[in-house]
Amino acid sequence: MKDPLPPFEIELLPAATTSDGELVSEITDLVNRVYATAEEGLWVETATRTTTREIAELIAAGQIAVARMNSRIVGAVRIQQLDTDTGEFGMLVADPAHRGDGIGRKLVSFAEELSRQRGLAAMQLELLVPRGWTHPTKEFLRAWYTRIGYRPVRSSTIDESYPQLAPLLATPCDFVIYRKDLVSPGSIDRRNPFSPPKTGPVVTW
Repeated sequence: MKDPLPPFEIELLPAATTSDGELVSEITDLVNRVYATAEEGLWVETATRTTTREIAELIAAGQIAVARMNSRIVGAVRIQQLDTDTGEFGMLVADPAHRGDGIGRKLVSFAEELSRQRGLAAMQLELLVPRGWTHPTKEFLRAWYTRIGYRPVRSSTIDESYPQLAPLLATPCDFVIYRKDLVSPGSIDRRNPFSPPKTGPVVTW
């Protein structure tokens, strides 16, 4: 039997923490380490998912939430508002040492609930997929996002969405945009109960 998961908390980082170089580096390293495996074969060898400069800018904008266990960061997600109705999450990562512990799902739930509290009606995400062949991690994510309620609504080439990234690709890729309508704030997903308080940006499990 697997040992019980130690308590962990999810926090939307205050903008002031952008000055914490150690924190910024820890998040950057985790994102790059996870994406190196999750997107293996999609990018040229010299490419990395993010930089400390980008992470610092996202923290300053109030867009980075982290999951901590015993004061150590074990997951992160970017949360932003696209327009008056739609939120988006991305850069979702969980420490590989805690794969299967539900950290990714709790981070998504946190992002969804935060967007509900902001009065948004829908959440979306972008999934980068190779064109013409199946990437095992991307196929896993496609199935996982579908299970938690997301549906593909459109796709675009990386050249259209992020032309600056196109030269870094090792293989042609497309972005598939997934969308989910957000249920009422009082509703609970019975498969993964999540009912964070309305006050404060920290949720503890």
